[in-house]
Amino acid sequence: MKLTRRSFLKASAAGFGAAVLSYGLTGCGSSSDSSSNKVDVSFDYGVASGDPLHNAVVIWTRVTPKLAAADSVQVRWEVALDKAFKELVHDGMVQVGSDTDFTLKVDLQNLEAGTRYYYRFASNERLSPVGTTRTLPEGELDQVKLAVMSCSNYPAGYFHAYTEVAKRDDLDAVLHLGDYIYEYGAGGYASDDAQALGRSFPADNNSELLTLSDYRKRYALYRTDKELQALHQAAPFITVWDDHEVSNDTWRDGAQNHNEGEGHFDDRKLAALKAYFEWMPIRGQDSSQPIYRKFEFGDLVSLYMLDTRVLARDKQLSYADFDLTSQAGQGAFMAALTDANRSLLGGKQLNWLTDNMALSAATWQVLGQQVLMTKMWLPAEIMLILGSVEATLAAGGDVSAILAEANVLFAELAQIKGRVLAGDPSVTAAERARVETTIPYNLDAWDGYAYEREALLGAARAMQKNLVVLAGDTHNGWAGNLITAANNPLAANSHAGVEFATSSVSSPGMEEYLSLDTSNPQAIAQTEQVIGLLIDHLHYTNLTDRGFLTLTFSRNYVDAQWHYVSSVKQRDYLMLENRRHTMRVWAGANRLDA
Repeated sequence: MKLTRRSFLKASAAGFGAAVLSYGLTGCGSSSDSSSNKVDVSFDYGVASGDPLHNAVVIWTRVTPKLAAADSVQVRWEVALDKAFKELVHDGMVQVGSDTDFTLKVDLQNLEAGTRYYYRFASNERLSPVGTTRTLPEGELDQVKLAVMSCSNYPAGYFHAYTEVAKRDDLDAVLHLGDYIYEYGAGGYASDDAQALGRSFPADNNSELLTLSDYRKRYALYRTDKELQALHQAAPFITVWDDHEVSNDTWRDGAQNHNEGEGHFDDRKLAALKAYFEWMPIRGQDSSQPIYRKFEFGDLVSLYMLDTRVLARDKQLSYADFDLTSQAGQGAFMAALTDANRSLLGGKQLNWLTDNMALSAATWQVLGQQVLMTKMWLPAEIMLILGSVEATLAAGGDVSAILAEANVLFAELAQIKGRVLAGDPSVTAAERARVETTIPYNLDAWDGYAYEREALLGAARAMQKNLVVLAGDTHNGWAGNLITAANNPLAANSHAGVEFATSSVSSPGMEEYLSLDTSNPQAIAQTEQVIGLLIDHLHYTNLTDRGFLTLTFSRNYVDAQWHYVSSVKQRDYLMLENRRHTMRVWAGANRLDA
């Protein structure tokens, strides 16, 4: 039977991600003294921590029994204020088994705020690596610093961005905004160089992920990556899923990459999310608050992690379903785009978010979520060209001639837009219409769910909050102004906040889609400038580089800084200092300056 939303929540609350609660020292002795199961083990996947609060944090590991038939093994945890583990503050012991894929999560309670802790696990005289974590600060704060990451595709390249963040000692937490794994099989998306890079899928996990075993093995593969292990070992994560943790372009009842013959989507979704909660350092789901949750960094930052994928999202609109060459088709498209019944967050999550924002006294209200919220509308002529590129690629055709035409059109329209902005009186009505007749670039993003975006932005503006939205998903760096529509009943044509989007860890971005010449920096810069000119609300883009974002919050401003690596296709790499970019937003401004 098909699962209803209520039964899905009940199943997920009952079976997902339960953590052992630890309240302090138990004096239970070492695992080697107390274990009744002497199966040899190893800690092949390192350690991790996450979901930090001012008085609690989750620590994680996975034990690998050397005896394949082992049902369970006993694992001990230790937490201390020092690396030598002389100042122990927590310990305990528990059996873990195949029901959780031999993963263990311990939710440490009664910790001190703003404090660094060291932790490790032991089983049958084997010790895990030592992890470092920290609790969130509380009270009056001068600064909070976060790293923001997303879209780590194993066969696409090396995870150098993880290494660079692991080197930092100034972070309060690492935010991962989803696409932590990808579900494709061998030969799938961005895997052309996998064999040469030594990042091919093993034989027992080289097909598309459909079952619980499939998803578990894919997480295990990712966790063998030493760069990812190093970051998990160094800092606490605050995570949320995007689509590829389940399947490409996931929505509530399906996905673009879930096809006939692949079973019922609910079964696949439940398997994917169970594996997610087993392998990620995150507290288990609660039926009343499935994954969206908040984190308070003293009086400075309220962070809300949101789900725009699994819980409430309606199916994405498709341009193929509308005749945009006719007035009737255009009207039908705009009616669908602004339909008040179309959901991304869903009413329950949206109300939870706005209620919590209203109660928050923090200087900054920050949304950690997946997809771009900035209005990314391009001239309709460009969109028609890009649509033909997508269709030709899907059919296996050559798109070089179409892309050449698109480049010419980009330049032509940018020239017209520049004249419009400069107030050139020679601009004709027809020219103005060409650059002002715009439609959304990506219907999978907030642009495809305009009503809920207006509700959220209008509420934030009416509450006079300092709103910062974070996004991943696109594999490129972006920054934009979040401006309400002219018909917003709460705040019309108002700057309601800003958005910062991080580039990907390894997944390719617009440079691949548009076949950009990455060896020509001047041409890349011109393309970035053209796109920034054509999209009114956009104020920064990086179309070619992989990396991460850092955010430094203070009482008066927030600095966003994009960091990029020279290559994800080579073991040796450099940080691209000439591509690093910083933008500042002042408290009370809710806008990026041009």
